[in-house]
Amino acid sequence: AYADIFTGVYSAVAILAALRQRDATGLGAHIDMALLDTQVAVLANQALNWMASGVVPHRMGNGHANLAPYQSFACADGELIIAVGNDGQFARLCDVLGLPLANDSRFATNPARVGNRAALIAALTVAIVEWRKADLDEALEAAGVPAGPINRVDEVFADPQVIARGMAIERGGIPGVASPIVIDGTRMVSDTASPPRPSSPPEPEPLR
Repeated sequence: AYADIFTGVYSAVAILAALRQRDATGLGAHIDMALLDTQVAVLANQALNWMASGVVPHRMGNGHANLAPYQSFACADGELIIAVGNDGQFARLCDVLGLPLANDSRFATNPARVGNRAALIAALTVAIVEWRKADLDEALEAAGVPAGPINRVDEVFADPQVIARGMAIERGGIPGVASPIVIDGTRMVSDTASPPRPSSPPEPEPLR
């Protein structure tokens, strides 16, 4: 599914580019999209890391090869993603958690944190597990540290922003998910209810 979805997104971009070429030149285009090509393309920084260093990346779960801490952590009642992108954010994270790690030479810079990832994550894990995920998320947002809870699907659709954006829809009594595309205030699919679909296919007409 991962490759299917990304190939669809890339294909949509390719179609738009081909239409733009047609408008500019009058010429059509043949679009060649392969699932394999897309999978290679979305390796992103992992591919470039290997190309630059020759070091083969290993599995990291939801961690980031080039940044630390940048992964999920267990809280008292669930999990929270913390995505520290620079040293200032790390210092503010440490302030929220009441940890002196930002002054430790092993963790003072991002390269140092990446090099000492195991010790860093161990120290953070002990502190973070004491927090409820909503409380820590709120504290980190106030401190300007990127973070967000990992939600169950029911929690996703109970989220105030998801509700405000109208992402849960119903068409003829059938629940669904709204298109994320909004142009000039209108979603790509109309928000008005469509006529109900028949519950079963129509009976075939008799042979003549």
